Amino acid sequence: MEITITRNEKLKSKPDDDSLGFGTLFTDYMFNMDYDLQKGWHNPRIEPYGSIVMDPATMFLHYGQGIFEGLKAYRTGSGRIQLYRPQENISRLNRSCRRLCIPEIDEDFALDAMKQLIELEKDWVPGAPETSLYIRPTIIAMDPFLGVRASHTYRYFIILSPVGAYYPEGFNPVKILVTSDYVRAVRGGVGEAKTPGNYAASLLAGELAHDAGYTQVLWLDGVEQKYLEEVGSMNIFFVIDDEIITPALNGSILPGVTRKSVIELAKHWNENVSERKISIDELMQAHAAGSLKEVFGAGTAAVISPVGQIKFIDQVITINDNQTGPVAKKYYQAITDMQYGRADDPMGWIVPIS
Repeated sequence: MEITITRNEKLKSKPDDDSLGFGTLFTDYMFNMDYDLQKGWHNPRIEPYGSIVMDPATMFLHYGQGIFEGLKAYRTGSGRIQLYRPQENISRLNRSCRRLCIPEIDEDFALDAMKQLIELEKDWVPGAPETSLYIRPTIIAMDPFLGVRASHTYRYFIILSPVGAYYPEGFNPVKILVTSDYVRAVRGGVGEAKTPGNYAASLLAGELAHDAGYTQVLWLDGVEQKYLEEVGSMNIFFVIDDEIITPALNGSILPGVTRKSVIELAKHWNENVSERKISIDELMQAHAAGSLKEVFGAGTAAVISPVGQIKFIDQVITINDNQTGPVAKKYYQAITDMQYGRADDPMGWIVPIS
């Protein structure tokens, strides 16, 4: 399919790199493409950023049949723009499609469309340290129908947003709260898909955690409520003795791209990394024995987020004297150095744009 481009007659003023937050500013253009049963995916186009007109009965609004992804474009010190493992995000988008009964997208075409959009919007990629251009591909069901079934029509769109450094005040540990009152997802559900309902399900526990002075929620499994799963919008890692542990994917955990990167780098460096069940009891016992060395989250937004304190019911533990540990620092440095072109990419993960 050929992508048509409609030019915007009036371009926005570019923001100052030092004033960027997250997800509040959007670029001049967006990518759109439609699906119906007769034509399949068709009419790919880049056009001025604007509203999507929906019938009040649009199925996405009522039944939540939608999915999305999140990744970033980075400007290197030499001015080159590049993506980090975009094929992984597009592959995961299709995995979410299958779970939500949404027709899949050709992955090569999806990457080409993303690259064309970013090439057009390259002046929006900020250049200040640790800033980036956030990329949000999304698919939503578009049938105006109140019956419960999979939609027959869809809209795929990509929007772009320049974002600031995730750690403007430094790479410091956060406090997280283990909730036993709420669950995010259960095996057999849609926890492994990147779909809006998962995030809606997390909001109340997140608000309660914030009110109690904690940054994010560490979720337990939804069946036995004893095994650790995810933290907020990130996957989680634990360093116990010389073992780097992350919960095994079980159908209720999102298969994160940064999570996968940490595991693959650990294997590349011949480090002891495990994907397995780990319970809250094992975590507390490891802390009591002095063998819990570090805890950190891994996700697109923060890359690596060190954890300095965990609360579970009436127990509060402090990890590594509330200091960022060497393992978290090592992986944060290695991944961000690749993303921003400060180091070679031995893994073949970087995709250049310009």
